[in-house]
Amino acid sequence: MASDHRKPNALFVITPAMGPDFVAELPIGRFHGVGPVTEAKMKRLGIETGADLRAWTPERLRETFGSAGAYYHAVARGIDERPVRAHRVRKSIGAETTFSEDTAAFEVLAARLAPLFDKVWAGAEAKGMRARTVTLKLKFSDFAQVTRAKSLSVPVADRAALERIGLDLLAGLFPLRRSARLIGVSLSGFAQDAPEAPLQLGLAL
Repeated sequence: MASDHRKPNALFVITPAMGPDFVAELPIGRFHGVGPVTEAKMKRLGIETGADLRAWTPERLRETFGSAGAYYHAVARGIDERPVRAHRVRKSIGAETTFSEDTAAFEVLAARLAPLFDKVWAGAEAKGMRARTVTLKLKFSDFAQVTRAKSLSVPVADRAALERIGLDLLAGLFPLRRSARLIGVSLSGFAQDAPEAPLQLGLAL
């Protein structure tokens, strides 16, 4: 939530003391756990922001939203007692960047991908993880997004192979009908439990 608040540089800190005031101004759809259906329901009831949600009593929230009412009452005050799980099994390693100016030029987008390939591959190498799936993401100026993925029968061999696959996925989206504001790439389908798997690509790209 903090990184989204200050894009494109994503440098923003929400301290515990800032929490209540920050969530009071937050649009209700930005709250974790408030999906499109719940957001529409809340707006019909006049709940547009965290401050609006905070005005509701626990009893009224429970009557209207059932067991989720207690959660909504807490997060409207910047309170979330769920434990932080810092050791979840990683399912993907990715990186993305948001542009200061939207673009629909292949050369510009390809150039923006280069440091992302470096970052993603370095992350996979550092963890000793090999992946079979490469996913490319584009988010457009209207905030719609599209993803394209390629899965292999064996892990991606090296950073150069990651780049080839990523650029092929990008090329497959052209010509773009609208400008992009964000691009990202990720690796998934890890095979860290199978170190004996061959690391050379088994099919032509």
